[in-house]
This record gives sequence, C-alpha cells and structure tokens, in this order.
Amino acid sequence: MPGTSRKTPITSRKAAVALAASASLALLTTACTGQSSSGASDDASKDVTINFWHAWSAASELSAVKALVAGFEKAHPNIHVNVVGNMTDDKINQALRTGGGKSPDVISSFTTNNVGKFCSSGALVDLNPFFKKDGIDPETTFPKAMNEYTQFDGNRCTAPLLGDAYGLYYNKTEFKKAGITSPPKTWSEFEADAKKLTISKGDSYAQLGFMPNYHGWESTTEHLFAQFSPTYFDKSGKSALATDPAFKAGFTLQKKLVDELGGFKKLESYRSTLGDEWGDKHPFHTGQVAMQLDGEWRLGMATAANPKLDIGVAPLPVPDDHVAQYGKGYITGTITGIAANSKKQNAAWEFVKYITTDTDAVVNFSNGIHNVPSTLAALKSPKLKYDPRFKTFLDIASNQYSTTSPASINGGVYLTTIQNLGYDYESGKVKDLDSALKSTAKQIDTDIAQAK
Repeated sequence: MPGTSRKTPITSRKAAVALAASASLALLTTACTGQSSSGASDDASKDVTINFWHAWSAASELSAVKALVAGFEKAHPNIHVNVVGNMTDDKINQALRTGGGKSPDVISSFTTNNVGKFCSSGALVDLNPFFKKDGIDPETTFPKAMNEYTQFDGNRCTAPLLGDAYGLYYNKTEFKKAGITSPPKTWSEFEADAKKLTISKGDSYAQLGFMPNYHGWESTTEHLFAQFSPTYFDKSGKSALATDPAFKAGFTLQKKLVDELGGFKKLESYRSTLGDEWGDKHPFHTGQVAMQLDGEWRLGMATAANPKLDIGVAPLPVPDDHVAQYGKGYITGTITGIAANSKKQNAAWEFVKYITTDTDAVVNFSNGIHNVPSTLAALKSPKLKYDPRFKTFLDIASNQYSTTSPASINGGVYLTTIQNLGYDYESGKVKDLDSALKSTAKQIDTDIAQAK
C-alpha cells in the first residue's frame, strides 16, 4: 500500500528541513577540473567503487535502496556501490566539506530547500554537462516542478529521485452524511464543505471540516499557496510577495476560512488536543478532522491506522478564478547529486543517471518506497503498482500547472519568513496585510543579499 513506510523518513525529512532553515551550511566552494566537458576525468569503464550516502532509514526503504543498487550493479558490473544510509543533511554537508576516501561520491537528500546552497557553493557539480553528453533533456525527462526544484541560477547540481505530491484527503462517510456528493474543486466549494462538515461541541468541536491554521500539520503557506500559482521572485531576483496578487489572495482566503470555522483561538485550542502528524492518532485517522491536506504517504498511513476509514483522495481545490487548473498541487521530493570533491565523477554519473532516468529503475524504486515516480515515462509505466486512489498523486505530479517553491541561495529562509507572516496574520497580530507583505518582502531581499 502506498505510504505505509513513510512515518520514519518523513520525520527525518521534517527534521532536516528545520535544520536547513536554522543552520548555516558553510559549504566549501570547489571548482571542477578535468579533461572532459563535464569536468570529470576518471574512466567509468574500469573497476571502481563509489560511495552513496542517503537519508532513508526504515527497513522497507533500505530494502528498496538495496534493490535499486543491485539493479545498477547488474547493469554496470565494474562499478560497485558502497551504501551508507540514515544520513542527515548535516552529516552530508560535513563530508562534502572535508572529503576523503570514505566521503560520498553521490548524495541523496530529502531537503529540496538546500538546492540553492548546494549549487551556489559548488559542493555538488553541475549535472548539465553530463546530461548533455548523454543526450538527455531534463525538461522532457522530468515533470516540470521537479525539473525546476533541482537547479539554481542555471546550475543543475541535483536531479530528482522520486517525489512527493500534495492533495486533499476526505472522509467519504462524513461527506455522505453532510450531503456532499463530490470533493470540492474550487475554494468557495471548499469553504462551504468545510463548514458543513464542522460540528461544534460547546466551546470546541465534535468534528472539524478542515484545520486551516498554518500549524495544522501540512497546511503550510507554500503547500496551500501552490494552488494560487505564486511567483516568489521577479526577474531581477527580488521578492514578489508584495507585487504578485496570488500571495494576498492566499493569505486572505485562508484567514477568512479560519474566521468562518470559529476563529484562530478556538481552532488552536482544538488542535492542541489532537494527535501528532506521524502517529496513529492523527485527527484524520480518528475522524476528528474530515478533510486533510497531505502528501501521498498519508494514504498508506491512514489505511494502516484505521482500516475502516473510507478514504477519498482528490487534488486540493483551486481559487474560483483558476478552475481550469484544477488538478494541480504542490510538488517536492528527494534529490541526488555528485560531490564536487569526488575523484570518480564519471562513475558517479553512471549511477545518478541510472537511478534518476532509467524508467524501470525509477518505477521499481517507486514501488518499493511508495513515493511518486520522478520521470514522465515512469509516471505512465504499466509496471507501477499502487492503490487506485494513489493515481491522484501521479496525475498531480504530471500536471503542467503543479508548482514548487524555487531554490534560493539561503535555502528555505524565505519560506520560513513567509510562514511567520502567516502565523501573525491568521492570529490577528498583523492587521494591515498590504503593509506586512511589503515589509516581509524587504526582509526576504535583505536576507538573500546578506547570504551572497
């Protein structure tokens, strides 16, 4: 069942994101030198061993990684892969700085927010020459959003290695009780359904239609605002927070839903009584929340926690004036790249090329990890094995309108800054949204300038 093994790695991913937002990654800038156009001079046809560091840790995932590596070694019997798992970004960054025989030649990270740092620092090599050398066009190989979040300023220092797509989970039993015949497609329908599905109980709730607060598990600004197709930075690299109307619309409609469902304080009080995001007592599993914004892994987790729960899956609704784009969502995922200090970059590329572009390899890994495939060919492969409801996430991943948050030189700091504005606005601390958008945009620009 898709998602059944997501609990441990997602917890690790959340920790990695938090670390990336708070810690400075003082990566060593390393220039690539060598004779080939890719900057690598080793002979990948000779017997060699490369080191691959990744972050997966659950037993089922480690088995999937082992199978992925075995497939590569069968296709490339002269290249042996030494695998090191459960590696956080902190450990990976330290190894990329220090180098040495035991350091990684190939890394894999859950933290797409760090792509800007990886690329701008030179810690990972630009893969564009490698793709070009082998006649692979990333734009026609990878889904649009995945193609975008694996590069920064023209430097494609990473490639996508499976992905995550966000959609709407809904309790079909409660929908039927409320007389709702289909999942909402527009924001106004979403608001109406959330109110219909909310049952008050004194000063609290017997059931909440949807938890709109930004602390509500996956209901972050970047996940919700993806439906508004925001442009985070203008052509000059300045924050577009105050100039792109998508942001004001996103903040405004979320705040309106908060107020309509009882207000920030009442919702936060209820949220404090609910289970955590990764346990069996997640409020969607228990029926305390009837709709949930979440990634593809939630399907397996919810099914395992409550087999009797009648789960529906659909894309997250879009603003009423974006109805033609219904079906899109927020996309993120795992990334992989080649260490700039590796002396075996051509051999490392053969491995990266295999795990990211070989259709059967990507499909088999997706079947094992239960994440969304990261190539357009793999998304359509008849060899994919999944619960029929999982197809929603495959469609979201391949949707031309799906978006992601762009890479930045200081990682996800700008996203944290926007999220903090969200906390202040939904709680009523910020009254003048227009003014706050302008001051927050200036803060983002200042932070980026200081990181250069």
